[in-house]
Amino acid sequence: MLKAGQPFDFENRNRRPPRDPVNALLSFLYAMLVKECVAALLSVGLETELGFLHRPRAGRSGLALDLAEEFRPIIADSVVLSIVNTGEITEADFVSLPGESALTKDGRRSVIGAFERRMNTEVTHPIFGYAISYRRVLAVQARLLARTLEGDIPNYPAFVTR
Repeated sequence: MLKAGQPFDFENRNRRPPRDPVNALLSFLYAMLVKECVAALLSVGLETELGFLHRPRAGRSGLALDLAEEFRPIIADSVVLSIVNTGEITEADFVSLPGESALTKDGRRSVIGAFERRMNTEVTHPIFGYAISYRRVLAVQARLLARTLEGDIPNYPAFVTR
């Protein structure tokens, strides 16, 4: 999905530390997405440490990671594709050492701007039928998850775009 001719290659996912610019972007954006999910879950009174899909680990928000799973492709991955394919982010936005790659301060600023644009993009919620931003979608999905856990609704309705 990365446009031919752009300077970044992607062969597989790696992390801790990310070994190439695309993985550095993915790691940074996934962390930002999880932070947004933590905020959404806390706003509805849910404990974020215990999840369903992710094992409990100290300092890791398992439930936020669970909620983030359904949004990784439509928020984080799409931002990576967009900023790489349009040239909004370049090789100059990274510091690369043997075996690792990280964003510069200017690179982080560019990525945060692209992430915020995506979070403010309005979409029609498939259940309720009204237009809301992706940030608000996270809050709605957190509320739906809370209602599911409380037994008010029988199944958690995952967010789907099509």
